[in-house]
Amino acid sequence: MPPMPASKEKTSISVFGLGYVGCVCCGCFAELGSRVIGFDTNTTKLDLINSGKATILEDKVDALIGKHVATGSLAATSDAQHAVWNTEVSILCVGTPSTEKGHLDLECIFDAAAMVGEALRQKDDFHTVAIRSTVLPGTNRKVTEIIEERSGKKSGVGFGVVSNPEFLREATAVDDFMHPAHIIIGDGCEQARQSLKAIYAGIDAPIREVSTEAAEILKYVNNAFHALKISFTNEVGRICKETGIDAREVMSLVVADKILNISPYYMKPGFAYGGSCLPKDLKALKTISHDNYVTTPIIDSIRYSNVSHIISGFRLVTGFKKKNVGIIGLSFKPGTDDLRNSPTVELVEKLSGKGYWINIFDRDVEFSALAGKNKEYIDSVLPHLSVMLNERLNDVVDQSEVIVVTKNEDGLSDLVSRHPEKVIVDLVGLAGIADHPNYHGICW
Repeated sequence: MPPMPASKEKTSISVFGLGYVGCVCCGCFAELGSRVIGFDTNTTKLDLINSGKATILEDKVDALIGKHVATGSLAATSDAQHAVWNTEVSILCVGTPSTEKGHLDLECIFDAAAMVGEALRQKDDFHTVAIRSTVLPGTNRKVTEIIEERSGKKSGVGFGVVSNPEFLREATAVDDFMHPAHIIIGDGCEQARQSLKAIYAGIDAPIREVSTEAAEILKYVNNAFHALKISFTNEVGRICKETGIDAREVMSLVVADKILNISPYYMKPGFAYGGSCLPKDLKALKTISHDNYVTTPIIDSIRYSNVSHIISGFRLVTGFKKKNVGIIGLSFKPGTDDLRNSPTVELVEKLSGKGYWINIFDRDVEFSALAGKNKEYIDSVLPHLSVMLNERLNDVVDQSEVIVVTKNEDGLSDLVSRHPEKVIVDLVGLAGIADHPNYHGICW
């Protein structure tokens, strides 16, 4: 079957898989002006689309399908070759269900990739493949390998594969598609990225070009975060109910705070939390739930998660088998000398207890100025702190084999380039640090 002439006004798209995501994509991309060919092996789904009906029950989708089938800008087929030959972009929306053992079943995505690859063997034009299905990190690479093998073409030359995760909620899928927070395009060659940008041109949302792996894991992280928020809120609700408080009022106040609560402020990978407030208030909330016989496994687990992160930092530092360790930053955050429950103090305590020689620089901490509860705490945890503190940053750097950065001090951005022989352990995410064999981030 020879390819149909491509429209000069519209990008042509083939959508592989006519389930929930695929059906929404068919209707929405057609609404944005693309000519769409849906592909599926299920004849019931094909018949529904070709008769102008949606394959799912979802607000607004049925109207879009009917409208664009009637105008001829949307049709469905069971011929994968026809779908690929007559389009510029193929979007893989096939299902990725869980197996009985809980693993992800990627067989359908790999089958779709094989069909696209076979079709591309006899197609001269460059073709873009977008993975819209929710897949594990590494799937893009495998899909690329399958298409290369089946097509005989080279990725980045005859075709390109990009990761383009969806963030659609049932009952609001069309609105979510048309008004997303952002559009994610994971890696791929330049021509493939430009093709994908073209099909989203009618949507007013930022396009974020990211690494393939970040795009692949993002949907899982998002959904885990959504599940966490729901479960956390319900735990708060149970506590409030038992104490005679309206949880709806409490949570409406929580989300009304856009400066700290609903913001990126606490959402940056780094070291553990600390200070005088978070540990104390978390313990208090746990006590309230315990005293009222309310089970709160998420709230109970927060401290254990924090402790495990400190242990992770300890293992990272000790893994280099070097005994001279310099610590840049000791208080729990910049601009304060508060050492109470500082995760860095706990890290230093563990290192000191294992016989490591510790040299510390912190411009905020002056041992003679420590007083009150702050002094009592450090005397009980690190009684020899005075001999560890050094007033000169350069001395700490020069005298250490491993440098652990816990605060973003001035003059650290070129630490790696100035001291390539030193092991740098970054717990805060220093700006401007280039990749280097001796540079190690705790979460990156």
